[in-house]
Amino acid sequence: MFKTFLSLIFCLILTPSFGQNDQHPYFPGDKIIPGAEQPELYLPLLNKKKIALVVNQTSTCNKQHLLDFLLSKNVQVVKVFSPEHGFRGDADAGEKVKSGKDEKTGISVVSLYGDNKKPKNEQLTDVDMVIFDIQDVGARFYTYLSTLHYVMEACAENKKDLLILDRPNPNGDYVDGPVLEKPFSSFLGMHPIPLVHGMTLGELAQMINGEKWLKDSVKCNIKITPCKNYTHLSAYAPPIKPSPNLPNYLSIKLYPSLGLFEGTTVSVGRGTETPFQILGVPDSLGQGFSFTPKSIPGMAKKPMYEGKRCTGVYLGSSVAGAQVDLYYLILFYKNSKDKSKYFTSGFNKHAGNATLQEQIKSGLSAEEIRKTWAADLQNFKSKRKNYLLYTDFE
Repeated sequence: MFKTFLSLIFCLILTPSFGQNDQHPYFPGDKIIPGAEQPELYLPLLNKKKIALVVNQTSTCNKQHLLDFLLSKNVQVVKVFSPEHGFRGDADAGEKVKSGKDEKTGISVVSLYGDNKKPKNEQLTDVDMVIFDIQDVGARFYTYLSTLHYVMEACAENKKDLLILDRPNPNGDYVDGPVLEKPFSSFLGMHPIPLVHGMTLGELAQMINGEKWLKDSVKCNIKITPCKNYTHLSAYAPPIKPSPNLPNYLSIKLYPSLGLFEGTTVSVGRGTETPFQILGVPDSLGQGFSFTPKSIPGMAKKPMYEGKRCTGVYLGSSVAGAQVDLYYLILFYKNSKDKSKYFTSGFNKHAGNATLQEQIKSGLSAEEIRKTWAADLQNFKSKRKNYLLYTDFE
C-alpha cells in the first residue's frame, strides 16, 4: 500500500505523541457512582410493573448484572432487548445478534441490532416500563446512542415510560469534530451533533426530546437516575470494557480519532490484543512496528488483513488529548500508494459529511480543517447547555 514506509517512520520520530496536548485536568473527589449503582432511587419506580431491559455486559449493580440484581429484588423483568455486540457483549462489530433466551434466567432476549433496530409494537405490549442502562464512550458513531434513539421512539409511540440509568462519559470532557449533516445520517450517526458530543446518554435523551428528533416529533416520557459525584471535568475509566474491541481506558480515549480509520483501508488493530491502539497496513518492505491480525473469538472473528503482516504505529504509550486528532489520518493518506482506494464507502458516514474526505484529499492541514468546524461547534455547544445534568468543563 505504501511507496515506502521509511518516510512514515521518519515523520513519526519528529512528531509529538498522539494527542498529547490540550488534555483537561482531572479533579479527584468522591467516587463516581453510576445511576444503576443507586437502586434506592429507582427500585420504588418498578413496584408491580412489568419491565423490559435494554442492557449489555456493562449493565451492573453491586457487581451483579442488572438483570440478576433486579430479579433478586423480585422485580418482574419480562424481556431483555440486546444492542450491538449482544447481551453478553461478545459479538463482533457489525455481526448479526440473534434473539433467543438468556441461558441463566430463561428470560427472552430480543436483538436490537440487524434487521430489528427498533422495538416493535407487539414486543412492548406486555411491558409497562423500559430501563436503558448501557455504558457509552461519547463518540457519535458508537451505536448505543442510535439504539437509545429507537428505544425512545418506540416507547413514545406505545406510551411506555423509559427509565435511563445514566453512566459517565469517559470522553465527556470535550466537544469536537464535524457536526453530522442530515444526508449522512445512518445507524452510525442519526443526529446533528459533533463526532465528540461531550454528553452522557441521559443528557442526550433530553436533547433528543427537546430538539424533536424522534419520528413525527413524538416525545418520550423519560425518567433519569443521574450519576453521583460526576462532572464533565471528571476522568472516568469504565470498570467493564464497553465493547469487545475497546479493552482499556486508552483505547476508549483514542477511539473518537481512530474510529475514523474504520472508513479507510488502514487496520486499527482488530484481530490483536491492542485494538484502537495501533494502526497499520500490509507492507512486506515496511520496517518498525508490525502486527498480524488473527481471528480472536469474542473480539474479531474475521478482522481486516487476517493473517497478513501489517506495519504501522503503536500508540500504547501515547496520551490521548481532548480533541479529534487528524494527524495520522492525513499521514497515512499521504503515504498511501493508491490514494483512490484509501477511503472506503463507509468513511463519510463515520465523518458525518463528505467534506472531511475532500479536505484531506485536497491537502489541507489538520489545523485548517479544524477551523472549518468552529462555527458549527459553537452553535452545538450553546444548544448543548440546555440539556446538561452535570457541571460542565467550560
